Amino acid sequence: MGEQSYLRGGHRHGRGDFLERLLRGLLDAMDHAVDAEHCAARPGMLQRLDPRIKTLGLLLLVVTAVFVKSLMALAGLFAFATALALASQITLRRLAGQVWTSVLLFTGVLAVPAIFLVPGDGIATVPFVDWTITQQGLRGAAFLIGRAETAATFALLSILTTPWPQVLKALRSLGVPLVLVAILGMTHRYIFVLLETSVQLFEAKRSRVMGPLPGPERRRMAVASVVVLLEKSLYLATEVHLAMIARGYRGEVRLLDEFRTRAWDWLALAGVLVVAAIAIGWQWLAP
Repeated sequence: MGEQSYLRGGHRHGRGDFLERLLRGLLDAMDHAVDAEHCAARPGMLQRLDPRIKTLGLLLLVVTAVFVKSLMALAGLFAFATALALASQITLRRLAGQVWTSVLLFTGVLAVPAIFLVPGDGIATVPFVDWTITQQGLRGAAFLIGRAETAATFALLSILTTPWPQVLKALRSLGVPLVLVAILGMTHRYIFVLLETSVQLFEAKRSRVMGPLPGPERRRMAVASVVVLLEKSLYLATEVHLAMIARGYRGEVRLLDEFRTRAWDWLALAGVLVVAAIAIGWQWLAP
């Protein structure tokens, strides 16, 4: 039985065990990262593109979604993002679980008050509280949610269809400063160092506890585990950094496979430019 299967299905001390719930979250995060790598290896539409062209095109679409001034154009961009996901073998269920639901909940909290607070033409009134829903407020809320959902979808497509080292190299090739690329790369690496260390600490704790602990003892052990985790993660992070420097790392992302731009890549970029131009100019094209 592997480490993760033992921890997932091992002995349980109670449904309310804080450390057990924490471990499940850590394992889910690691599983998500592994699944993202498998997704990037699928023979989908975006996976076949040059990472530089793909990153540039999706970034252009994100900027277009932010500055577009038509709800119809924004809806078209969202539909285009969904179509790209399906063509890249990314399911709607995954999009809904990883980005659509969380973005909707977060932006909804910010957008709902605007429905009532933005002055304008009233279109309805909420019973019992006498709050007036304005057309301008509803439009502003729709823009906020739509832009967030569309931009987040395009950003997720870039991550799910491109291995992380290729994303960093593509950013560097497009002129992103070396310091920013190095920070992104090291942060990504240290996150997984922290996750792996947390799983190991939890496994050690569970293998040494024979039965349920009282509440104060569980809290004391949780606090002690946090301190040990911080010390160990800092030590491992330093060791990882020194190992990378010893192997020639100077901030630049170097891969064995070189990027190659083909005719299909330029055609895809041209298609993105056409989509962006239509979305931006929709307010003048629409009657």
